[in-house]
Amino acid sequence: MVKSENKTKVSEVSVDDFITVVADEQQRLDAIKIADMMARVSGHPPKMWGPSIIGFSSYHYKYDSGREGDMCRIGFSPRKGKTVLYLVDGFDGHGALLEKLGKFKTGKSCLYVKRLSDVDEKVLEEICVRSLAWMAQKYPD
Repeated sequence: MVKSENKTKVSEVSVDDFITVVADEQQRLDAIKIADMMARVSGHPPKMWGPSIIGFSSYHYKYDSGREGDMCRIGFSPRKGKTVLYLVDGFDGHGALLEKLGKFKTGKSCLYVKRLSDVDEKVLEEICVRSLAWMAQKYPD
């Protein structure tokens, strides 16, 4: 069996350069705020993962199938029309925090936010902190 290489990995692209070219001005300003908050709560500087994910810290995973790789512990991507936040769920109190967050949609380990002003930034920060703590338990450094 030939294992395929992970497409999403740390790149040398500048996070600042990436954010600078986000077309929507409010989304660009939101990206700056989210990057600052995630850097502060993670204790790690932002790095580009693949062409469009701004990630913080990393962990190594290995699936039962044998596939393994590295990924950011938390991150986000300013996509057209929405910002996708990559945060794990499953920690105690996750549902209660989402109830207080504001306007968003969810996907598998993702929150989709149109504007940062649509959510409570303090609740979002708490979700990031709790997501990082859960990741540290599941994937210790």
